[in-house]
Amino acid sequence: MLMKSQSTMTPIDADEGTPVSVKIRERLLAARKRFHANDNIAEFVTPGELEKLLDEVEVKMQGVLDSLVIDTANDHNTDNTARRVAKMYLNEVFRGRYVEGPSITEFPNVGHLNELMIVGPITVRSACSHHFCPVIGKVWIGVMPNEHTNVIGLSKYARLAEWIMGRPQIQEEAVVQLADLIQEKTQPDGLAIVMEASHYCMAWRGVKDMDSKMINSVMRGVFLKDPNLRREFLSLIPRKG
Repeated sequence: MLMKSQSTMTPIDADEGTPVSVKIRERLLAARKRFHANDNIAEFVTPGELEKLLDEVEVKMQGVLDSLVIDTANDHNTDNTARRVAKMYLNEVFRGRYVEGPSITEFPNVGHLNELMIVGPITVRSACSHHFCPVIGKVWIGVMPNEHTNVIGLSKYARLAEWIMGRPQIQEEAVVQLADLIQEKTQPDGLAIVMEASHYCMAWRGVKDMDSKMINSVMRGVFLKDPNLRREFLSLIPRKG
């Protein structure tokens, strides 16, 4: 049987043997785009590649299980764990990295709304980028519109939050990313976001503190300048602590 030597491989053959993660990474590097854990890279993933990436992650996750000395071949509880974990990462908890943002229809503020509007609590689920442990909490969003503000449906705020939080994050950066996105979409006079979340990297490992939560906020525009408006927003958030 004749064997094809490496020297006779065509560029197409060579490309076919390149892992899809390498192809995506090369596109990002060529475009000089950042691809940190909390960055969205959807524009660099071509149709069909996400499925191939899932296969690649499955293979490498199986390697992790092998290195943990888990007999997945004979343990019925873990015989499909590598595939399940790959699907969880790419299709669920880190989905916000690999897909385009949700389609949001924006409407002009024909009613000239100019009163404080609060949306929340929105339940959000993310993962810390240090240990990939769950971060689960709630977000409240305050908007002070003006006559030029774009109006979006209440459910759209939840979709935007889900897209931003669906990446490995630290909470402080996640809230800023969400604020930037909503500011861009709606252009209000003021925007306020408060997030309260439990971090399972503290509850599951480390100090194993089951009760502590992290609370942080971002204030923009009139919420930053007007302490009375800021107090009104914070007083209307029904946090239980």
